[in-house]
Amino acid sequence: MKIKHAVTAAMSLGGLWMVLASLDVGVELAQADEGDCAITYTRTACAGQEAESYKKCDGKQTCTKNVAAPSAEKCQEAAVQACANDRLTITQSKVITASYKGKALKSKAGKDDMCLDYAKRDTEFNQCAKK
Repeated sequence: MKIKHAVTAAMSLGGLWMVLASLDVGVELAQADEGDCAITYTRTACAGQEAESYKKCDGKQTCTKNVAAPSAEKCQEAAVQACANDRLTITQSKVITASYKGKALKSKAGKDDMCLDYAKRDTEFNQCAKK
């Protein structure tokens, strides 16, 4: 009976060690990825909507936000997704640029503005007059 308890305790401690080790590695990976992908937003507001449009950048027209991304490709994807505009009568358009580990990224079209690759650009940008 005592051997059974000892084996169970040893296995529990081994399992606990593995869980703690994986958590520690996860924290290190998250810290390593944080800030690797910098996405810069520049919004153009609809007339009279500057305060509301720029609210997401603490009242500024331009701001940079860091996101975790495991690769330059994933950073580029995140930047294109950041082009989404569901506030059609508040924000006229966005220019999104990105860098990964300090290196500027280009859109698939070879441009700085990632929104040039955004599939819904025509339906979500320049819609201020539609209410």
